[in-house]
Amino acid sequence: MERLLQSVKIGINEKIYLKDPESSDLGKRIVEQSILMIDEIGFESFTFKKLGLKIGSNESSIYRYFENKHKLLLYLASWYWGWLEYQLVFSTNSITDPFKKLEKAIEIVTKSTVEDSAFSHINEVLLNKIVINEYSKSYLTKEVDTENKEGYFVIYKRLVSRISEMVNAVNKDYAYPSSLASTILEGSLHQHFLKDHFSSLTDCHKNDDPTKYFLHLVTTLLK
Repeated sequence: MERLLQSVKIGINEKIYLKDPESSDLGKRIVEQSILMIDEIGFESFTFKKLGLKIGSNESSIYRYFENKHKLLLYLASWYWGWLEYQLVFSTNSITDPFKKLEKAIEIVTKSTVEDSAFSHINEVLLNKIVINEYSKSYLTKEVDTENKEGYFVIYKRLVSRISEMVNAVNKDYAYPSSLASTILEGSLHQHFLKDHFSSLTDCHKNDDPTKYFLHLVTTLLK
């Protein structure tokens, strides 16, 4: 899978950025260093001015790529969901048993992230932490409906759809496949957040516990 991913370009909605950051060394440094900085100081404290100082570039040069830091967060989240989608597709493509395919999909989207050497300028471990801690800020806005119509969340929605189709393949009579699929994705982020910050509110205390929990949930519901 790693060799295949090395030739893959994650397709992000072009409306999210002004200039494709993958098209230049500066753009890649903006993405790379923004991940490191947001992980270190949080999205609220993160600014393009601070990022510019970090990468040794004018703040105005960052605005050539992204209109604002909200769009940058949308880009990072979209990239993460696209990366996860490619892993899911490649890992489940050859599995013929519907339930085993769904189990593998759940493992992919709920497990603790490890760094992927196929994308050298993006630290997937830190990006996963950012998605866990900050992703809701990308859509809990007044503009969410407009941005949804513009296709800003299409990769995330497509990932939910893929899992929903797998649920249907396991049990076509189950009435809530999309609800279950979105619960798995959002619930996984929430369980990892609770594990890290409010441990008394979850039973998922080990790295693989969220995966075990959602596998148990799906098995109980669908079998």
